[in-house]
Amino acid sequence: MLILLIVIGVIVFLLLVVLGLLTFGYFRNKKRADRQWITYVPEKISNFGSVKRLRILPLIDWYASKEELKKEPGVSYLVQADDNTILLDVGYNRKKEHPSPLLHNMNNLGVNLKDIQYIFISHLHLDHTGGFAAQRNRTFRISRDELDMSHVTAFVPTFMQQRTAQVKVIERPQVLMPGVATEGPISRSLFFMGMTMEQALVVNVSGKGLVIVVGCGHQGLKRIIGRAEQIFNEPIYGLIGGLHYPVTCSRMVLFGLPFQKMFGTGKLPWQYITKEEVMDSIAFLKAKEPKLVSISAHDSCDWTLQAFRNAFGNIYQDLQVGLPIVIEGNK
Repeated sequence: MLILLIVIGVIVFLLLVVLGLLTFGYFRNKKRADRQWITYVPEKISNFGSVKRLRILPLIDWYASKEELKKEPGVSYLVQADDNTILLDVGYNRKKEHPSPLLHNMNNLGVNLKDIQYIFISHLHLDHTGGFAAQRNRTFRISRDELDMSHVTAFVPTFMQQRTAQVKVIERPQVLMPGVATEGPISRSLFFMGMTMEQALVVNVSGKGLVIVVGCGHQGLKRIIGRAEQIFNEPIYGLIGGLHYPVTCSRMVLFGLPFQKMFGTGKLPWQYITKEEVMDSIAFLKAKEPKLVSISAHDSCDWTLQAFRNAFGNIYQDLQVGLPIVIEGNK
């Protein structure tokens, strides 16, 4: 009995030490990230061009528009900006399948890998890079088996590598092609996951303004919008993608834990995102007078989605696999 109590005491002590180290690292990184946000003044990007037509086709997300399409708590969007075709993130592939859910949906929707010119990785997390092994190895995978992507240029927000694609690490806001830019990585301290660098894609649609396409939104909505206002002169037309507001449930459950509610919020794991915080974000976004809002369900709960629907009315569009979002520029 005494030995058992000693063993339990040692385990509890070690767990407390680990928790203490994680908490210390979280606050240290939070201080660093906040300081970077305050001190970094990005250069203005003006006259970076525009596109006449923007089409965003969700290929991976939590909800799908047809039964034959696969869904999962991950993200991959096909972004077609005039003649440029960009794959934003590559999904989760939790079961390590080949073909992956992403490849399955691409085939079902008539999307050919050979037609994809660019891959844009929002951040180095498993639900955006093709699984835990991809995240651990600092790479991204379309499917379990290696595919030839020698024709692809990948824009990544931190050091990553890929066997066949040409990889370019993004360090600051910049134009990627006419009418298409990146906000550049914005750092956020995430408990257990460390310092996370996430970038958002920005497309300037002719005569309408900026459409911001987001992966998970770990940067925080106010910093995503704030960075766009810092570097661009054009008005914000739309916001599409994830914002990480898992208020009532978590789409991803790992080891029995509501992973998204506990981690990835920018808070301590016992401090969940509240309904009041979501409503505050909605009020902030409404003040910017966007003309299009579409929130990903992969990291936000149904309560959050309904709150956005109610707030934005007919300018809100459901984000579902296979359901394209099309924005035509003014002639």
